[in-house]
Amino acid sequence: MKHSGPLEGLKILEIESIGPGPFAAMALADLGANVLRIARPAHATARLANPVLGRGRTATVRLDLKTPGDLQRLLGLIERADALIEGFRPGVMERMGLGPDICLTRNAKLIYARVTGWGRTGPLAHTAGHDINYIALTGALSACGTAESGPIPPLNLVGDFGGGGLLLAFGVVCALLESRNSGRGQVVDVAMISGAALLMSMIYGLRAQGRWSANRGGNILDGSAYFYTCYRCLDGGWMAVGAIEREFRLQWLQLLGLSEEAESILAAPHDDSAARARIADVFRSRTRAEWQKIFDGTDACVTPILHMDELLSHEQNRAMNSFALVDGALHPRPSPSFSRTPAAPAHPDSAAEDRRTRLDDWGPAAACAE
Repeated sequence: MKHSGPLEGLKILEIESIGPGPFAAMALADLGANVLRIARPAHATARLANPVLGRGRTATVRLDLKTPGDLQRLLGLIERADALIEGFRPGVMERMGLGPDICLTRNAKLIYARVTGWGRTGPLAHTAGHDINYIALTGALSACGTAESGPIPPLNLVGDFGGGGLLLAFGVVCALLESRNSGRGQVVDVAMISGAALLMSMIYGLRAQGRWSANRGGNILDGSAYFYTCYRCLDGGWMAVGAIEREFRLQWLQLLGLSEEAESILAAPHDDSAARARIADVFRSRTRAEWQKIFDGTDACVTPILHMDELLSHEQNRAMNSFALVDGALHPRPSPSFSRTPAAPAHPDSAAEDRRTRLDDWGPAAACAE
């Protein structure tokens, strides 16, 4: 498979890390960037290796950055790079002799992209943390869940990947675009706490308008509304309902067989417990497959809730080629799509000839790449 995509020709060094760094590198590699991963000579491979997040890299170069020789090899690679991605705590790269000042001296056009949890200033800047901690200070975690459940972590999607990795990749591309005009590199600094807050922009706006409660639960998008929540079916499966607009809600109620009760339900508050209980009873009368057959192709905004082993079987996912099964791992396809410079299909490896060509672009310092 030959690499392709709108970022073809860009060379990016990824200093091995976990979470947002690999995700950003994967996203950039998906879209054609020549990503060379720098890894330690000995580490807990099982902890860091991931067959999906690790896809698309040109190769891995193992360096012991505590030794002068390997440090110079990396600086040689930096001279050829368009961008560098690192995800250590503040000060770590500087202590290794790889801070922005040194790297930009070696390569004035380098985009030096870094991601931390807490940012580089403040009382928490040098402390450990994970996604759940970063989103806790943005209001995002407090808003997820019901009044009864308490806060429910939305996996690690908001801090690590949305507010961290995706913004890191976006920042790299923005800085590379600016450098075409200025001819100069710069530092791109992403803090997951800030990124998670950015993802909350709409909710902050609703709060300012008095349309979102500061308390968890009771809001339209948090699962409290009877028309924006999940319902269990006869067979234990679940259906997701997102019938926010009145016309979609009416169609949903009619397809549920509640035409005669629709107007009274529509007139009820969005968190009305009686309406929710009535609808829950109806959903429990049929299996998920039966409800899917009823709602497919309608504007009722109702879909089955699939578990990960079912994703390849859904016709919408098949039509979009949303996933590929590669060596037992489910890979999402590269996104977004491009009309003139399409990305290659999702696959963890490139063909040997293409890999050799891409490695040659890095020069002799990458000669021992795996």
